[in-house]
Amino acid sequence: MQAQDEISRPDQYRALGLSTFAFTVCFAVWTIFSIIGVKIKQDLGLNDTQFGLLVATPVLTGSVSRIFLGVWTEQFGGRIMFPLQMLITAVAVWLLTSVQTYEVFLLAALGLGLAGGSFIVGVAYTSRWFDKEHQGTALGIFGAGNVGAAVTNFAAPFLVVALGWEGTARIYAIVLAITAVLFYVLARTDPVQEERRRTGQRPVSAGSQLEPLRNFQVWRFATYYFFVFGAFVALASFLPRYYVGAYGLELTVAGVFAGLYSLPGSVFRALGGWMSDIWGARFVMYLTFIGSLLTLFIMSYPQTSYVVQGIAGPIEFDFGLSVGVFVALTVILGFLMSLGKAAVYKHIPVYYPHHVGSVGGLVGMIGGLGGFFLPIAFGILLDTTGVWTAPFMLLFGIVLVSTAWMHVAIRRMEHARHPALAEETYLSDVPHEPHPAPAGH
Repeated sequence: MQAQDEISRPDQYRALGLSTFAFTVCFAVWTIFSIIGVKIKQDLGLNDTQFGLLVATPVLTGSVSRIFLGVWTEQFGGRIMFPLQMLITAVAVWLLTSVQTYEVFLLAALGLGLAGGSFIVGVAYTSRWFDKEHQGTALGIFGAGNVGAAVTNFAAPFLVVALGWEGTARIYAIVLAITAVLFYVLARTDPVQEERRRTGQRPVSAGSQLEPLRNFQVWRFATYYFFVFGAFVALASFLPRYYVGAYGLELTVAGVFAGLYSLPGSVFRALGGWMSDIWGARFVMYLTFIGSLLTLFIMSYPQTSYVVQGIAGPIEFDFGLSVGVFVALTVILGFLMSLGKAAVYKHIPVYYPHHVGSVGGLVGMIGGLGGFFLPIAFGILLDTTGVWTAPFMLLFGIVLVSTAWMHVAIRRMEHARHPALAEETYLSDVPHEPHPAPAGH
């Protein structure tokens, strides 16, 4: 493999810039149902459970496809897989405009969801251009392509008003196809693929790529990602509906407010990668989980009226979050999630440098499945409880369990490895951990 010190900075910047731009476009396409789905819901008269399934279906394809796309990217390289994935998705988005019934909408959404698989293609491609000391920052910058969700939330409502949801989908398809062509023309073959061509080495088999998935440590990473990424995607799709229903806002305003959540949930991922390089990913994960617990606790509290029997008679008062306060809380939550997303992926190229595609694909798949199941769960909760804040109560419970499990597992690992130093090291990463590790962070 080409040595890292032989890779020029312009080549690194080219790979990182092109991958981040392509991922941003793909992510904008992947979350398009958060906006056009509201119109489709009105046109077809869907209930909240049906709407939740509709916006979650693309996430299913984008999640499950990650493990296969990751393996294929390790074998054939990102310069081939990225444009191919984008072109196939562009065709599916264009065909979406000819659909008439809810059932066929679900099938079309499966094809559109392939856009979400672009994440692991970009991770595998980008990581090959950077050494492990800088991979956290590089992958954090790449992961900021999640800002595509904010692009959709900000721009798509106005496109829907001007062109209808069908015209909006066609514009997205065209932009995605153009991006695929530009990536193939401008990108360069990564160093691993170049070395294989030079030496005649055959790609690693799919079976060998999947071998690390037997390691429990990989599944630990995946559970963290279920919240920091899965819940991020779920809320990016759910918040426009929440603002329209809970606060009675217009779709354009709801989209802008949802974009304010998606924006920090994306752009600060680069900061999370840098923090993970400097202070360790464990510290960042603790910060993410504890901060999210506090934020979600406040967001979970429903609009409530109280009657207190006072000395002079009943005293009535109300408690609830104004739309301004709620938007501010979503911005904080999105920021914390962005740090956590970078922290999870900081570890993968360090511990599994030759299996980034398969390991990162599994982690991304489990995280993406959170983005599939959670919107459906949100819809069911709304239909069964009739409480607007019930989805945030669910997220609070998920984070509480994840935080407790992470803390217990890390403490057990540290006591088993260094009993005398466990109190001092449990917040820090352990870079000398053997690869592959049987357990631990």
